Amino acid sequence: MFHVSLLWKAKINPSQMLQEVPIEIKWYLALEAKPIKILDWGENVLRNKRVPLVRALWRNSQIKEEIWEREYEIKEKYPHLFSKIGMRFKF
Repeated sequence: MFHVSLLWKAKINPSQMLQEVPIEIKWYLALEAKPIKILDWGENVLRNKRVPLVRALWRNSQIKEEIWEREYEIKEKYPHLFSKIGMRFKF
């Protein structure tokens, strides 16, 4: 265990510092995951409201993953997933 008071200020020698190298990130190398289908519906109950959720199966070229997402966000971005399964009944 140590205390902050035991740390010393570093003595920086400018001749030993490395030059900063700019890094370019190529947008086309990113793996984009796409939802395949809706697996389940659920609801997150907070104190004074309910948030409808869906469990979506996502897949990219390497992995398959199931994630709970907000229903309205998935409906906005991927409406074709909801047309396959029909309307959801609300009671």
